[in-house]
Amino acid sequence: MKQMRRACAAGLFAGAMLTGCAVGPDFREPSAPAAGTYTETPLPPQTVAAPGTAGGEAQRLLPGRDLPAEWWTLFRSEPLDSLIRAALGDSPNLAAAQATLRQAREQYVAGTGQLLFPQVDANVGATREKVSGAELGSPSLGTTIFSLYNASVNVSYTLDVFGRNQRELEGLQSQVDYQGFQLEGAYLTLTSNIVTAAVREASLRGQIRATQDIIASEQKVLDLTKRQRELGAVAGLAVYAQGTQVAQFRATLPPLERELARTRHELAVLAGRLPSEAALPTFELDALTLPQDVPVSLPSSLVRQRPDIRAAEALWHRASADVGVATANLYPQITLTGAFGAQTTQFANLLAGPSVWSIGAALLQPVFHGGALTAQRRAAIAAYDAAGAQYRETVLQAFQQVADALRALDDDARTLQAQAEAERLAAATLNLTERQLQLGAVNYLALLVAQRQYELARIALVQAQAARYADTAALFQALGGGWWNRPDADAAALNATGGAISRE
Repeated sequence: MKQMRRACAAGLFAGAMLTGCAVGPDFREPSAPAAGTYTETPLPPQTVAAPGTAGGEAQRLLPGRDLPAEWWTLFRSEPLDSLIRAALGDSPNLAAAQATLRQAREQYVAGTGQLLFPQVDANVGATREKVSGAELGSPSLGTTIFSLYNASVNVSYTLDVFGRNQRELEGLQSQVDYQGFQLEGAYLTLTSNIVTAAVREASLRGQIRATQDIIASEQKVLDLTKRQRELGAVAGLAVYAQGTQVAQFRATLPPLERELARTRHELAVLAGRLPSEAALPTFELDALTLPQDVPVSLPSSLVRQRPDIRAAEALWHRASADVGVATANLYPQITLTGAFGAQTTQFANLLAGPSVWSIGAALLQPVFHGGALTAQRRAAIAAYDAAGAQYRETVLQAFQQVADALRALDDDARTLQAQAEAERLAAATLNLTERQLQLGAVNYLALLVAQRQYELARIALVQAQAARYADTAALFQALGGGWWNRPDADAAALNATGGAISRE
C-alpha cells in the first residue's frame, strides 16, 4: 500500500512538473482599434433644440463618460423602470441564458475533476467459479467449485506532459466566458427591446390622438358644409369632398390601433406575461424625459464593454485552445495506473484476506492514423482563423452601430426642429384657410389641401419626437448598456481574457 501511494505521489509530482512543457498557442487579448472617434466627421458637442416641443431639448454628448448599469432610468419614467425590473425576474429568455451559464460552469468543474486529478475507483465483486484439474494439467485433481470475492481500489492518472489537459480546461473556461457574455447580451437585448417597445407605444398613442383630433375637427367642417349646402351657399360637390376627407382620416385609425395592440402584446411577452393577463402600464411621450446628458464611451473602451464583442472573443479563445489540444494529440501520452485490493474465497475474510497490488505505466505514441491527426490540427487552425475573422466583423459592426446612433441623434434633433416649425405653419395655414373659406375668399380645394398638409405635419411631428427617444436608447444599447457597472455583474465575465495566438 505504501509503495502504491509513493507511486501515485510520484506520478502527481511528475505531472505537475511536466505541465510547464505545454505545446500549442498562447491566447492574447486583442488590441482595441486605433480610432479616436466613431464618425468620419466630428459631431457637434450638442444637438439643436426645438423649444416648446416635447422631446425637443438639446442633448449634450459627453465623451468618456461612463454609462450607468440601469441606463433606462435616464428616461426618468417610473412605469418603465418598474416594468423592466419585473421583466428581469420573469423573462424566459433570461432564465434560459442563466441556466445555460450554470451548465457551462458545471461542465468546467467536471472537466477540472477529470483532467487535473487522479481517477480513483473502488470495486467490490463476487464470482462463482468451477475449476477443472485438467485446466491445470492434473486431471486427477477433479473439479472444484468455489466462490471468489475481491475488493480493490484502482487509481489512474494521465500526465499532462504536453499541455493537452490545460488546453481542454482553457476551452471549457472560454465556454463559461462565452455563456456569461451571452447572458449579458440577453440582459441588454431584453431591456433595450422593452424601452424601444415603450417608445413605439407612446408614439402610436400620440399618432392616434392626433388623428382623432383631426377627425373631430374635420367632422365639424363637414357639419358646417352640410348646413351651408342646405342654405344653398355651397354646391353638393363640396359636401362629398369634405366627407371623403373625413372618411380617409378615419381609415388611418385601424392600422394604428392594430399596431398599438401588437406593441402591447410584445411588451407583455417581453415581461414574461400572457397578453391577456399583462396589466401593463401605458406609455406616453409626455411622460418620458429625453436624456440631455448623453454618456459616450471612448472608442478604445468599446471592445471591452460590448457583450457581443466579448462573446466573439471568448469563441476565438476557445478556438485557440482547440488548436492546442489538436497539437498535443500528435505527441505521446503517459498514463500511470495503480491498484490495491484483496481476494478471498470467504466473504467474511474479504478485508483481512491476502492483498494484491499492481503499479503500471503506459505510453501511447501515435504512429499512423492516415493523416487524421495532422488534418485535425489544420482544421482547428482554420476554425481559429474563422473565429478571428468573426471577431473582427463583430467589432466593425459594433463601431458602425455606435456611429449610426450618434449620427441619428444629431439628425433627429434637426428633423424635430424643422418638423415642429412645419407643424406650426401648417396649423396656421389651416386656420387661415378655414376663415377665408367662411368669407368666400377660397374654395374647398384649398381647404382640403391645407387639411392634408396639417394632418401629415402633425403625424410627422409625433414620429420625430419618438425617433429621438428610440435612437437615444439605441445608442445606449450600442455602447454596451453599462452592464460592467452592475454590482452583481459576473466576475468571470469581468476578468475574462482573450486574444490572438502564435502559429509556432
